[in-house]
Formats: sequence, C-alpha cells, structure tokens
Amino acid sequence: MQDRAVSELLRVAPVADDLARRFQEAGFSLALVGGSVRDTLLGRLGNDLDFTTDARPQDVLKIMRPWADAVWDVGIAFGTVGAQKEARVGDTDRSFQIEVTTYRSEAYDRTSRKPEVSYGDSIEDDLVRRDFTVNAMAVALPEKRFIDPHGGLKDLAERVLRTPGTPEESFSDDPLRMMRAARFAAQLDFEVAPEVVAAMTDMAGRIEIVSAERIRDELNKLILSPHPRKGLTLLVDTGIASSVLPELPALHLERDEHHRHKDVYEHTLIVLEQAMALEEDGPDLTLRLAALLHDIGKPRTRRFEKDGRVSFHHHEVVGAKMTKKRMTALKYSNELVKDVSRLVELHLRFHGYGTGEWTDSAVRRYVRDAGPLLGRLHKLTRSDCTTRNRRKAAALSRAYDGLEERIAQLQEKEELDSIRPDLDGNQIMQILDIKPGPEVGKAYKHLLELRLENGPMEHDEAVKALKEWWAEQQG
Repeated sequence: MQDRAVSELLRVAPVADDLARRFQEAGFSLALVGGSVRDTLLGRLGNDLDFTTDARPQDVLKIMRPWADAVWDVGIAFGTVGAQKEARVGDTDRSFQIEVTTYRSEAYDRTSRKPEVSYGDSIEDDLVRRDFTVNAMAVALPEKRFIDPHGGLKDLAERVLRTPGTPEESFSDDPLRMMRAARFAAQLDFEVAPEVVAAMTDMAGRIEIVSAERIRDELNKLILSPHPRKGLTLLVDTGIASSVLPELPALHLERDEHHRHKDVYEHTLIVLEQAMALEEDGPDLTLRLAALLHDIGKPRTRRFEKDGRVSFHHHEVVGAKMTKKRMTALKYSNELVKDVSRLVELHLRFHGYGTGEWTDSAVRRYVRDAGPLLGRLHKLTRSDCTTRNRRKAAALSRAYDGLEERIAQLQEKEELDSIRPDLDGNQIMQILDIKPGPEVGKAYKHLLELRLENGPMEHDEAVKALKEWWAEQQG
C-alpha cells in the first residue's frame, strides 16, 4: 500500500509540491489529508485533492489566489477554500479540484442543525476529529511524511471502518457520520466495526438533528455507489432508515403476491441491483431512486382477499404520491421528484396490457405517457422481474422484447417521441372561428385522442374530424 501511495503521490507531486512550497514560504504547514490519502493508498486517487493547514482561511486565500486558475470561498465559513488548477503531469494536462481546510474541530449541540466550527493548531488535533480512521491519515508536504496516529493504514488493509476516538463521541460531534459509515461501506465495500454499528443503533435518533439537504446528499452518494445494498441494509438494521427513509424498512413487513419466496424489501434491493446492471452511461440516480421506491405503496394498499391471496391494488398510484412527499421532504429538485414519481406510477403499466398483441393505440399511449422517461421505464420494468421461475421470467422478457420491437416499428412510421394532434391550437381557432379559451383545449384534447387511437391523419381528414366533433358539441 505504501509503495502504491508513493507512486500515486509522485503522479500529483508537481501540483502538491508546488502548493506546499508556497505555504512553506508563507510560514505555514500543508498536508494531503482524509479521503485523498485513503484513495492514494488504495491506488485510486483522482483529480480531487484535499489538504489541511494551520493557516487561517484568509491566509489561505492570499496564498491560493496568485497560484490557482480559479478560487472560490463558498465554504470559508467552515474553514475551506476551493480552487482549480491546470497542470502538466507527465505527458498529459490535468485539471485538479483542490480544497484546503484549516485545522478544525466541529460539533453539534442538541438544538442546532449546523455544526459549530472552531480552528485548531495541530494536525494531530485535526485528525482526531475526522470521521473514520481510514480518513484520519495525512501526508505532510513537501517532505512526504506519513502521519497515522489512529491506525488507519491497518484498518484500510483490513477493509474495516472504525472511528479515531469512541464512535459515541464521533457521532455526537456530527450525527451525519452514521450515514457516512453506511455510505463508505457501500462505496468501498468495507465492513463496519461492531462497536460502530452498536453506536449507530443506540444513537440512530440523533440523525434527526441533521438538515434534510445533508441527509439527501449523503443518501445520493450511497445510492450511486457500487454496493448500495450494503449501505441501505446497514441503515435499515441500525434504525437510521426509520428517520431518513422510513418507507424502506416498512417493506420488511409485507409479502409480495407475485414473489412469495421473498418479502418486498428483499425484492426491492434485487430490483435496484438489476436496474444497476442495465445502466449504460454510469450510475443513474433517477433510475436507482425509482427502483428503490417503486413498491413503497404496497404497505398502505395491502388487502387480504377471500381466496387467501394478498393484493396491492393501485400501489403504484399510492407509491407515486408517497415518493413525491418523501423526496420533497429531502429537498430534491422539482424535476427529479417529478421524474422518479412518474416512473413509480408507470412501473406496472406494461403488465396492465396483458400478454396479448399490443395494438398501435396501446403502444402510442405507452410511449406518450412515458415521454422522455421511456428508456428508464424499459429498464425499471425489466428489473422488476425477480421471480425464480425461469420459464415465467423468460416469458416476461420475451413479452417486453415484443413491446420494444412494436415501439421501434411504429417509430419508423410515426414520430412517437413527440405525439401531438394533427392540428395545432391556431389552426383549431381558425377552422372553428373561435377565440382562445377552454373550447380550444377541449378540441386539442379530442384530436390528441384520435391521434393516439388511429395514428396520423391527413390535413383534410383532421379538419373533417374536428368539424364533426364541434357540431356534436354545439348540438
């Protein structure tokens, strides 16, 4: 690991050493720290570099501004100055994103949602307040002296997450660290030490003091990680999910009528993993959130039928509303809330058409309702099949293959991506000799239904259909 670290450090040395010398000349210390050191030791250091220093933020700004290509101080209230630096490394030009943070300590009080920041004077004091030992290592620059007072290198080699001090003290300082434990487990595929899990369980309720925005950002990183099941399971098992995403542990109590061999919670995690396997351009937050939330309406819609079956009628509609409410509470963007809710609402639409031949009208409506989410709906619907019955799974896959073929065939004939009536609003007003108002909208909607049902019409045919509809309205 240390050999690999030296190799990685040499790769970024021109930038790191240059910056370190500038701090040294100004009378300050500088060290690569935290995740940058961890990733260096793992051989996966990217272009994001984190440093720590004894210089106060205003001094950091004075040093960075003449050197960096761009500097920003949005995090200066928390002691952090950000910068961008273009540099030649070997035979390539690289753009480095750099953050320099003054030695600090921060803690929550029980009534505040924001940490109180105070600055420290030694790197040892700074490292002890870090979240986990694998993030509490530093490399002093430019001499490249390795600093590891809490055994982070050993824990990194053993792939385990521990806290520098007691986990209770660490989580009291910042309860969000409990979610960070789950996130790092998911990102790095590490195990969480038993004493850390115990503290997370005992202190789960403290997460409620953390702002929704910070919880959302941490949840996103977990969901977008290579192993989200690992992190989500930890959040559920410790009780933290009951505060940040209560709809997920609620699925533990339900049985899925289509998949009697596993509960809906397990089914959901499998759907998430299967959706990930279908991603084409890297992690897709919209798709993964939809997979995670697609069945959250089941607990509220469960009914025991007279024949002994369990039903969840309209759980997709209820689930879409629940999705909107939860994502809004977590301060997600309106656009993302809309898209994920829509996918949850549509995830059963395919099954509603049965196994027979799809009519042109049904295909048009399916494409129209999905809109720009059609590609994700394809992936979500395919992922929602978790049956162990290979024959049934193969039949569902063939049926969906058939739907996609029908969409492709119809796409060649019609512009399915932008289905609209054959006459626009201005033409409707001109033909019917009416002014803007509700009647124009009704006429437009009628022509859209005809378009969906029958496909494109010639202009004269559309005019005739419009006049016939208008005569009926007047009569």
